[in-house]
Amino acid sequence: MSNPRASRGCAPHRHTDRREFMKITARTVAAGVVSYSLSLRIPKLAKGTALESGPSADAFEEHFCNFIVNTTKCIGCGSCVRACRNENHVPGGYYRTWIERYTESEDHELFVDSPGGGENGFMSAPRMKGRNPKAFFVPKLCNQCEKPACTQVCPVSATYYTDGGVVLVDKDRCMGCGYCVQACPYEARYVDHAAGTVDKCTWCYHRITRGLPPACVLTCPTGARSFTTHVEGETCAACELLKSERYDVLKEELGTDPQVYYLGFNREVR
Repeated sequence: MSNPRASRGCAPHRHTDRREFMKITARTVAAGVVSYSLSLRIPKLAKGTALESGPSADAFEEHFCNFIVNTTKCIGCGSCVRACRNENHVPGGYYRTWIERYTESEDHELFVDSPGGGENGFMSAPRMKGRNPKAFFVPKLCNQCEKPACTQVCPVSATYYTDGGVVLVDKDRCMGCGYCVQACPYEARYVDHAAGTVDKCTWCYHRITRGLPPACVLTCPTGARSFTTHVEGETCAACELLKSERYDVLKEELGTDPQVYYLGFNREVR
């Protein structure tokens, strides 16, 4: 992939003209599908302040954020899902992030499952034909798409971009109609019927704006998830990694520019 905006973000994005984008959007909304995500901006740490100390958002200037998932490191333990639930008070039965297991038999039969969102791990292997089925895990979350359908279909403009590019839901405006839920191709949104509003992953916006990593990143025992920030034009480890490693994004064909980048992707992932 070429890198038309390397000076600003870390990874390249496909250029889409207006007509093509309108076609993509129309197809996506009609089918209830759309999304794409990685270069969000948050305030910069005050000089000499450690990232872990979590200073006030007032002490920041603009930063770019990089969210990378290395599927070769994920062991499906569910620590990230549990951490997300605890940090964001996610009600039972709903998930802001989850883990999918992809199992392929010798006959290339593919089975995908995610019992309980992978929150408690994967205790038993699915029954497959043939011997020695191969399995791998894929963490999923909101991609904070640059061209999302969710913001376009909301009738009350409750779902919106922050100045830094994170997609959030205004709970005071949201009426829980679920249009945005159906428009998201990544199934990253849900209607919290008890609250009467839609909810989703925000990359722990309340944490990253204080210089802290998302809860899922902090708790991962293998480093399968990584979240870093950097100033425009500054060299960062994530930028160099994306330049040297092959990476993929989910459902690239939709042209919605997701900002979550995957390493070690398998062609079967969808």
